[in-house]
Amino acid sequence: MSIPRYTLPEMGDLWTDRYKYQTWLQVEIAVCEAQAELGYIPMEAVEDIKAKANFEPERILEIEAEVRHDVIAFLTNVNEYVGDAGRYIHLGMTSSDMLDTALALQLVASSNVLLQRLEDTIQAIRYQAQQHRHTVMVGRSHGIHAEPITFGFKLAGWLAEMLRHRDRLVAVRQSVAVGKISGAVGTYANLDPRIEALACQKLGLEPDMASTQVISRDRHAEFVQALALVAASLERFSVEIRNLQRTDVLEVEEYFSKGQKGSSAMPHKRNPIRSERLSGLARVIRGNAVAALENVALWHERDISHSSVERMILPDSCTVLHFMLHETTELVKNLLVYPENMLRNMNLYGGVIFSQRVLLTLVGKGLSREDAYAIVQSCAHSAWNQPNGDFRKLISQDPRVAQHLTPEEVDECFDPQYHLRNLDQVYQRLNI
Repeated sequence: MSIPRYTLPEMGDLWTDRYKYQTWLQVEIAVCEAQAELGYIPMEAVEDIKAKANFEPERILEIEAEVRHDVIAFLTNVNEYVGDAGRYIHLGMTSSDMLDTALALQLVASSNVLLQRLEDTIQAIRYQAQQHRHTVMVGRSHGIHAEPITFGFKLAGWLAEMLRHRDRLVAVRQSVAVGKISGAVGTYANLDPRIEALACQKLGLEPDMASTQVISRDRHAEFVQALALVAASLERFSVEIRNLQRTDVLEVEEYFSKGQKGSSAMPHKRNPIRSERLSGLARVIRGNAVAALENVALWHERDISHSSVERMILPDSCTVLHFMLHETTELVKNLLVYPENMLRNMNLYGGVIFSQRVLLTLVGKGLSREDAYAIVQSCAHSAWNQPNGDFRKLISQDPRVAQHLTPEEVDECFDPQYHLRNLDQVYQRLNI
């Protein structure tokens, strides 16, 4: 699936006080419109409210300093603009009706921005996977050389992971796109449930199925968990780049611009600073995910222990992940790839990474697996322990191997293309 591109606000704009108050006002007006359509308040009052309603963040903070209640301060300021018709604003509602419904609008808007930024990352990875579809390198397990892969295949795994994250973000956007206009403790005592349905429809939200005085925080925890999962994958990619950029490996490298400096002390340094930054920021969002889980357990129908936490973790998680996706996109787009070093590393110790192919070929010639394993392991370890060890030479010269394999058959065992012959299926699945 593809995510349509829109001209969207910057992530930071979505978490300003002004934008927050704008969503508060949007909710209050939607409820007034619903009340009027159902005959509970005069339609002309709603038109008056819509024409006059405004707010000033500094004035709200001034009032809040006295009343010690942010919603009352907001409503007081709005009524300073609206006048008499203001008595219909917030009618029958509790603070969380407005707060939680408005927060849903912020989370949906933030999800849209994240999805667009994530799409940029997906396309950057897809492009590099196409470019390096046939760039052969060694695959590693436990940090130790294993068998041949291609760099494009490694990137294909990243791409698949990001596509899953796109699906998760789409799903979690739907999960948080709920509002509640059900009054104190959620019983609709002073509000017709149809008001909630109409107001949510106007706002592009679904009514919560069974709210208390708040929307249950499992939804918000799910949202932050989804963001933490994306961040975890970005960290996985960055750790891989950091490992591949090590001086003794140097198969890829972060772009190092002209005039850039890597160290105040050592002029030769070219450090993977973007990748390291991504690793650090992923820890922040993981910590926020734990805090979001802690917010789920509120007392009875509500308390506000979640509120102070959310004021930090929701804007921080959204803005940090937005930045991480931007950094990852730039990192991948400008990544320096060194195929010659990949070949050099792959052939260390005379191609010990082809040991399984030799093993299976000997087994195919009639040797027991145990005997074949002993022969191949002996040659591999002898090559591994020598400064100029040559596994291929040792295999070719081993009389036990020569009894079963011709020189041409030995050569075939060291052909990396054998290991890559089925990778087209992976690329086809991902449309690479």
